[in-house]
Amino acid sequence: MFSFFSKKHFLIDHLEGFIDIHNHILPGIDDGAKTVDESIELIKGFGEFGVTDFICTPHIMENYYPNNPATINSSLNLLKNGLKMNNLDHVHIDVAAEHMIDSGFEKLLEDQEYMPLSKSYILIEMSYLQASINFNESVKLIADMGLFPIFAHPERYAYLHNHLKQYKKLKGKGLLFQLNILSLSDYYGKEVNQAANWLLKNNLIDFMASDVHKISQLNSLKKISINEKTLMLIKPIIEKTIYNFK
Repeated sequence: MFSFFSKKHFLIDHLEGFIDIHNHILPGIDDGAKTVDESIELIKGFGEFGVTDFICTPHIMENYYPNNPATINSSLNLLKNGLKMNNLDHVHIDVAAEHMIDSGFEKLLEDQEYMPLSKSYILIEMSYLQASINFNESVKLIADMGLFPIFAHPERYAYLHNHLKQYKKLKGKGLLFQLNILSLSDYYGKEVNQAANWLLKNNLIDFMASDVHKISQLNSLKKISINEKTLMLIKPIIEKTIYNFK
């Protein structure tokens, strides 16, 4: 028997006007786009399905990507020049960062070297294999500064996959959850996809983003199809993301 919820939709057909709040489009600054040309290729690819607004979030990660406001804004200026040269003036680019909770994170906050999203949010991440030792202290410090922590791609943390109730405890600490669009497929593996679906069904996701690093990921994103039931769960998240970051 035909089920209303079995109908499939290409996700990109529902992303026109979306604001991508987590990506690695800025050139030459982390493990994302290496050159302005690669950045432009990604931006044009997003434009094919109506996404032209981005908050770029390069990594700030001690010993690997020691970025700061100066390096990030320098890369932003390069990209903005590239947009002008390619007649992409309709594309809006802003910057923030994806902050690793590592041994240098709390000092980064105290020195005000962090890069917030829309002034009051801060995107954070941890190792996929284990929680950061200073995670709780860092989250409290973020709150004490009047900022809202957004936990990047919670579905990808392998140490939480067999302890799903821990997600609710994290929400209880005041964390907002940002789902990766690619997690709606098996791109990162079945366990990540299962965690993503569980988080959606339990209404724990606040925002969505691409977390795109390279064109092959964008091409995979374009192929994602979801059923009607999943679409109904993510539509409010898409709308909330646009509303909070427009």
